Amino acid sequence: MRETPASGVRWEHFAHEADIGVRGYGTTQAQAFEQAAYAMTAVITEAERVLPQVRVNLRCSAPDPGLLLFDWLNSLIYNMSTRNLLFSEFSVRIDGDMLRGSARGETVDIARHQPRVEIKGATFTELDVNCDSSGQWLAQCVLDV
Repeated sequence: MRETPASGVRWEHFAHEADIGVRGYGTTQAQAFEQAAYAMTAVITEAERVLPQVRVNLRCSAPDPGLLLFDWLNSLIYNMSTRNLLFSEFSVRIDGDMLRGSARGETVDIARHQPRVEIKGATFTELDVNCDSSGQWLAQCVLDV
């Protein structure tokens, strides 16, 4: 914590101990987004336990890659919550600021899936999408759990 003596204005660091970050890597931006979605599923349960029985098609649009990742993950979270689903397979196509994707999964079975947490949403914290000099894409953010 740092305080300005006369005014009482201050700043402080805070931990994100209750939240969890996810990262996806790939040779394309789309692969990195798919991998970030797999990482998100792994926060909830083991993806191998989720059968790809139901397909949900999703579309997202955002002016930059970070916001597109934010929208993609939050679209998945919304569909999991409103349809009582978990996903285990993801497919993403990105064309400019438009993402067309799908997720496959099944209705939550508490006994078989043994969900660990409920994800409230993807956040802007640590939100980053970039490609390094070797051509490796990274897509990451912190999830509010």
